[in-house]
Parts: sequence; C-alpha cells; structure tokens
Amino acid sequence: MKNLFDLTGRKALITGSAQGIGHLLAQGLAEHGAEIIINDITQERAEKAAGELVKQGFKASGIAFDVTNKTEVEKAVRQIEQEIGEIDILINNAGIQRRHPFLEFPEKEWDDVINVNQKAVFLMMQAVGKYMVKRQRGKIINIGSMQSELGRDTITPYAASKGAVKMLTRGGCVELARHNIQVNGIAPGYFITELTKPLVDNEEFTSWLCKRTPANRWGNPDELIGAAVYLSAPASDFVNGHLLFVDGGMLAAV
Repeated sequence: MKNLFDLTGRKALITGSAQGIGHLLAQGLAEHGAEIIINDITQERAEKAAGELVKQGFKASGIAFDVTNKTEVEKAVRQIEQEIGEIDILINNAGIQRRHPFLEFPEKEWDDVINVNQKAVFLMMQAVGKYMVKRQRGKIINIGSMQSELGRDTITPYAASKGAVKMLTRGGCVELARHNIQVNGIAPGYFITELTKPLVDNEEFTSWLCKRTPANRWGNPDELIGAAVYLSAPASDFVNGHLLFVDGGMLAAV
C-alpha cells in the first residue's frame, strides 16, 4: 500500500514537454521517482529541459521528433526502447490552439490543429503501444480538455480534436486493457499559463470564469500533477478508459 504512488524505476515519455504544462508534469513525475524522456520538435530545447531536471538530481534525457510524422515517431520510439529503456508511461501532451470564427477557419490551420492534437495521439499510442503489448503492461495518458465535452466560440477545430482524444482514450482502453495497459485521459479546465495570460488579464473574462466555476477561480498548473501521478502509478491499475476532469467543478455546473 505504501507504493501506490511510487514511480521509481518507471520511464515516462512525455510529448511536448520542453516547456509549459508538459514540463510541469515531467517535474511532478520525476519527483515521484520516474525517469523522464523529454520530447520537443527541436533537440536543443529537449536537451535543455532534460538538463534542468538532471541538475535537480533526477534522471532525464531529451529527444527531438515530430509527433505528427509516423516515420519519425516510430524511429524515435525504437531508439528510446533500445538506448534508454522500456517506456512504461506515455503522456500525450503535445497540443496547439488556433482561433478563428468557424465559417472563416483556414483549412491549413484546421489541418495543423488536427495533426498535432489528434493524429499525433494516434501515432504515439500505436508506436508505444506495440512495445507495451509485448511486455503486457503500460500506462498511456492522453491530455484532453474541457473542450472534449464543451464547445466554445472560435475554437471548433480544437474542440473537435479534443473530442477525438476522448474517444481515442476509450477506444484504446477497449483494445489494450486485455494486455494490462491502462489508457486514461486528463481534461484540464482553465489554468493560468503563458497561453492563457491574455484571458487571465481580461477582467470581464476572469469574472465570467469565476462565476461559471464552482471553485470560483482559475486553476494553478501544479494542480494537474496529482492527476498525472495517479494515472501513472499502481494506484490506478484498475482505472481504464477514464477522462479525469481537473476543472474546479466547471463541467458539473450549469
């Protein structure tokens, strides 16, 4: 029972983790014993982020690859498995946002959002999942969103992609649970980050958000760590196909 949240000896690959929430999750898992593999589109950023963890006494390495490119994904996963070790935990965190009115949304930007937020999750689950099936164990965590369930003005493609992440999570559970692989998701609500700073600074929006959220506030990014540790750890070994909303109760309210 003492080891329910112990990640010692586990290796976690987190996409898009050189900065932002991905890096925060890397820090949180490292503090619970995991060895971290940082992914970014550039090797310099990946190594720099991994180096920050190493300076704190954690085990970490960085590897650059494009999560939307099947060839690069498969090559990188094979390299990690052979040179770093078995991937025990995969967190599909990489994501982008684009904003336009729905009827004016550029096709190119639709493709970008779908490729990073949806296709990349599919490619990563396939590539890493094949190794997990061979070992008959593994944890896959997909980062969804409030928009996995709710629509919002100007971000319909983002909502579509995050709705797909929800169903990739459930479909992955149905096919992989028999191999002792847990596939779950985390759906953050509204958190204070560099990307949301303009909204945080907008008094009208913040007032609306606080009234709409039972917790009556924005979320702090480090409040996502507990969910990620739980879904990575033995504590969640019989939790599967679940989307854990970390949203201050927003989805529960009308």
